Amino acid sequence: MQHTGGSASGTTLLLALLPSFTFYYAIIAAILPTTIASYSLVGEKVEKSLEPLLATPMTDAEILLGKGMAAFLPPIGATYLGALIFMGSVDVLTQDGFGYLYFPNLIAGAVLLLLVPLSAIMSIELNVMISSRVSDVRTSQQLGFLTVFPMAAVYLASELGLVSLDVATLLTISGILLIADLLLMYVTRATFQRDQILTRWK
Repeated sequence: MQHTGGSASGTTLLLALLPSFTFYYAIIAAILPTTIASYSLVGEKVEKSLEPLLATPMTDAEILLGKGMAAFLPPIGATYLGALIFMGSVDVLTQDGFGYLYFPNLIAGAVLLLLVPLSAIMSIELNVMISSRVSDVRTSQQLGFLTVFPMAAVYLASELGLVSLDVATLLTISGILLIADLLLMYVTRATFQRDQILTRWK
């Protein structure tokens, strides 16, 4: 009886922790693009490869889209690969105890299909904006990691019991991120001035 009670208690605890573990992939999606995105403009300036790019007939929107895609695709691929390994491992290890496959579920779907890409886009937009405003690679990267704080704050709040990472909460966070991403897209494009970048960093 004691063994059964301990097993039930462990199962309950694990079921409570798995949504937080799943949400961690939204944080990973914000962390991984920071190095690429923060390096995107100031790094090319240091390497003397930015001037030829800005001198091309490409529009500012096209340059920013290219920078964003380069910082988006590899981290997203790595995040989804890690998530697949994690979910498969959890299912293998918990199927006997749970009596069913925990993944896939609605929480994982909301995190991976909504929060992960939206979190990555927010991080990329903020880091590209920072990279276009500073003239030192180290400064850009250090400031870039601050973009992880919003998602980390949500994770900490869930660990403290201040928010519940249920589907409704995740959809609400996704909606907020979508609005923030759209606003940042406008701000990034408005503040990206290729002429000022070239003259200011001379």
